Amino acid sequence: MLIKICGITNIEDALAAVDAGATALGFNFYRPSPRYIAPQTARAIVDQLPLAVLTVGVFVNEQSPAMVEQIATTAGVSALQLHGDESPDFCDQLKHTYVIKALAVKQNFDPARVTQYNVAAIMLDAFDRKMRGGTGQTIDWSLARRARDLVLRVFLAGGLSPENVAEAIAAVEPYAVDACSALESSPGRKDAERMRAFVKAAMSTGN
Repeated sequence: MLIKICGITNIEDALAAVDAGATALGFNFYRPSPRYIAPQTARAIVDQLPLAVLTVGVFVNEQSPAMVEQIATTAGVSALQLHGDESPDFCDQLKHTYVIKALAVKQNFDPARVTQYNVAAIMLDAFDRKMRGGTGQTIDWSLARRARDLVLRVFLAGGLSPENVAEAIAAVEPYAVDACSALESSPGRKDAERMRAFVKAAMSTGN
């Protein structure tokens, strides 16, 4: 199972996450986010990471697919997480890259929505129009499970923590899990002990 820790803003947290066993790291290029990192700063971190770690740039409603690619190239990330209202057509223009399309799971979420996107993976996260991730709110795992049965790879996000990730994995059986705010001492600063506990709990499921 892929274990992604998102909202990395500094090299110390990045190396601590990898040391804890994380196999993917997320860098947030959405300026309003408290976890925003400049692409050039992210590049300095990415260049120091093992090649086996999947580095993911997080984007929200960038003006064009070309702009997404330009930022990703500057940052040196190997995957694109589209966390806004990007259309299937917007995603199609990036399908030559590793695209993770994030969808917000609300009460009326239709799991069949995941089939509209021709992407490498779908992420299911809690809805918050302002925060766009990192809310600490969990989603309906039964809806996530129904969605997971429709596509090859589902990244499960939304309030995952050391305390609930094993239960979430058992309920959804996702391809990957993603955590952010529950592993922080403050927005943008990770807690090494929490990261280790999260990875340990996720790996304990045997998935």
